[in-house]
Amino acid sequence: MSAVKKLIELSDDDLAELVGLARGSDSVELKLTVPDEHHRSTVAALGMDPLEAQIRQVFFFDTPDLALYREGVVVRARRVQGRGDDSVVKLRPVVPDELPDRLRRSPGMVVEVDAMPGGWVCSGSLKGTLGTTDVMRVARGERSIRKLFSKAQRAFYAEHAPEGLALDDLAILGPIFVLKLNFRPEGYGRKLVAEMWLYPDGSRILELSTKCAPADMLTTAVDSRLFLRDRGVDVSGEQHTKTRTALEYFSQHIPAASPA
Repeated sequence: MSAVKKLIELSDDDLAELVGLARGSDSVELKLTVPDEHHRSTVAALGMDPLEAQIRQVFFFDTPDLALYREGVVVRARRVQGRGDDSVVKLRPVVPDELPDRLRRSPGMVVEVDAMPGGWVCSGSLKGTLGTTDVMRVARGERSIRKLFSKAQRAFYAEHAPEGLALDDLAILGPIFVLKLNFRPEGYGRKLVAEMWLYPDGSRILELSTKCAPADMLTTAVDSRLFLRDRGVDVSGEQHTKTRTALEYFSQHIPAASPA
């Protein structure tokens, strides 16, 4: 069975690292990106109804040369259909046991392992809630970027961003339109999340994911992989990360500044 083979192929050191990171995390998110040519067949095989998807609009903030991303820092804000906006400052990779206790206890802090075929990363995300118009006002230039982030988020950013790079120095990269669907495929027994990221150049990323407790990581990984394989979903394709793809696209399409 390919799922078991993948786990067996991990070296002892790799397996120890993965289990150790998961043990110190709040949750594990298992992810799979589906090759473009299999998008339609995957939607049909899993019984997804696109009309039940939630619309989201995602904005990233970075420099044109992605100075933040190179340092492992991701700054993002979202508009969500039917909900308030939200923001996050994310650091990756992190080692859960090395995070300061004050930060670990923060109500907005989430430490999570993202695992996909071929690799994993542990991240620490400090999240914040916003009103329904906050992100749009920043996108229109009516408010400064820092207004989207709480005092705790700004301090977290300042601790890990390149020295001298303030939030208001960043460029707005986006938005990306996203369709997110939470559903329970027949025969799976768990909630599955499908996200379709629609990039301005016409490209798309379809990601399937499920979250589990750290102690259930390996079992859930095997069960999920076998379920998807049995439904005809390609689990062997090249993996793409949504955030990196978005940042690289928009960093090349930032409008040129007007000459002084």
